[in-house]
Formats: sequence, structure tokens, C-alpha cells
Amino acid sequence: MRYKATQDFAQTMDANDPLRDFRSKFYMPPGKTRAECIYLCGHSLGLQPRTTQTCIEEELADWRNLAVKAHFEGQHPWMYYHELVTDSLARLTGAKPIEVVAMNSLTTNLHLMMVSFYRPTLDRHKILIEGPAFPSDRYAVDSQIRYHGFDPDESLIELQPDAQGRVSSTQILAALEEHGEDIALILLSPVNYTSGIFLDIRSITRLAQAKGWFCTFPPLR
Repeated sequence: MRYKATQDFAQTMDANDPLRDFRSKFYMPPGKTRAECIYLCGHSLGLQPRTTQTCIEEELADWRNLAVKAHFEGQHPWMYYHELVTDSLARLTGAKPIEVVAMNSLTTNLHLMMVSFYRPTLDRHKILIEGPAFPSDRYAVDSQIRYHGFDPDESLIELQPDAQGRVSSTQILAALEEHGEDIALILLSPVNYTSGIFLDIRSITRLAQAKGWFCTFPPLR
């Protein structure tokens, strides 16, 4: 169906959306002029799932009744929490279950990745990110550059969005060609958290590999 900027088109798409029933699984805050607000802040703190309170109370009960033993004997043993989401993460990323693991916070994981893959030299020390990057991603990159003794003003390439607030795949590919051998690491979000732009990760990765760069892609927020 071809896009049309009309209310009828939006309502038709909503009616045909296979995920539309998931709306009922979340609490919707009340609006000022209507029973429910229109909530568009999904990239930061999304809506609370209706099952959240029950899930938290189950874990608190295990903590109360089992204390440290809840790591191994609770309804969802904490010691093995990462295994509970392994299969779903594998499906989401197109990887094998043995290739994914849930651990730490996103910012901690970014630091761990950059410790492994950001190996700057005097000739190749720059990191390329898109702007606006998620703030904690930006801070992590900044701190890694400083940790290695470089100046973010010189070593950080932050592509600025166009008049529509977007950083496109074409713009990124052009920047990679322009900065050539200066780049040591590329860190991009497959879907930008403000514009919703979905990057052509395959083309970007192919160019990066041809140039000898490392690419890291933070998870979708």
C-alpha cells in the first residue's frame, strides 16, 4: 500500500498492523483532554508493561524467602538470568544462541567492546559516530578517546544531521571515504533513536572492512 498523509491511511495501517494487539499489554498514562495520552517517547522510557509489577513482586518474594539461595533456587534463578533471553536475542540479531549473551548495562558493554576493538595509533585514532548519538554512547566514546591519550576535539568525528534531523547511510559512506585512513573505529546505532533512520549496515560494514576499520553497533534502544 502506498503511503498517504491522511487520517484514513493511518487508521487503515493501524487496523492491519499485526502488532496492534500489543498496545493492550501496556499501561497508557491519561491525557489532558482525553482518557489516554498519545505517547511517543519509546526510545527513552517506554510504557510500563502490565506484567511488570507481578514480575518484580515474584523476584522480591524469592529474595525475601530464599535470600542468597535465590541465585540458584528461585522461580527464575538469578545466576542464570542471561540464559532466559538467549534464544530471543539470537532471533532478534540473526545470530546463533551460542553467539549472544545478555550482560551488564549498555554503556558498560560499549566500554568492553571498545577496550577490545579501539586500538588507536598516532596515524589512525579517530572514532566515527552519528549525531545525535545517544548521550551515554557519546560519553563512552569521549572517555575512551581520552583514556588513550587523545583529544576528542581531534579524534571524534560526529556527523551532524541534515535539515530534517537525519544522518543518512549515504552521508556516512561519504564521510568514511573522506576521512580515509584516520579512522580506527566506527560506532553507529542501526536505528537512530531520534530520527528513526535505519542505516544500511551491510554497505557500511563492507566499506569498513575494505578499509581495515572496526565497526560496532549498539543494540536498538
